[in-house]
Amino acid sequence: MTEAEFWSLVTRSHPEQSEQACHDQLVEKLSALDDADLAAFDKIFGQQMRRSYRWDIWGAAFIVTGCDSDYGFVEFRGFILSLGETWYNKIIANPDCLGELELWPTKDDYAYPFIEDYDLIAGKIYEDRCGEELPFVPSGQHTPQGKKFSTKKKDLRKNYPLLSQRFPF
Repeated sequence: MTEAEFWSLVTRSHPEQSEQACHDQLVEKLSALDDADLAAFDKIFGQQMRRSYRWDIWGAAFIVTGCDSDYGFVEFRGFILSLGETWYNKIIANPDCLGELELWPTKDDYAYPFIEDYDLIAGKIYEDRCGEELPFVPSGQHTPQGKKFSTKKKDLRKNYPLLSQRFPF
């Protein structure tokens, strides 16, 4: 499994694609892989999830959705992975660039940048197929990297000007 193959599998077909459609699309793509490629995909997925386990990215999730739980942050990081390699790397470099994303998946007319259990799909397919679990690859350390973001409105506006304008609070 190359990085290019990984990104072709994980990338959603369009930015506003629903959570369920994105999830189902990945299930379909991963089901076609052999066991070795499925394990390799899961390893790369875990590595990319660890790259995004950062307070500044959580701050972006907080502005967009009020994300305040580790579980929700996992689902948000699955969403940013699903945007593809170019967007993902832009977000890693500057989480505020999410304010430039024109189309978002929505739920009840609000941005809904989450994909439930996106990080578990490869493991579930592997376990159903082989009867054993893939090696556990944690998606982050005990706490996110970097300095915890401030929830003060003035700090959020200063540190995330694009997102604050796009998602006023």
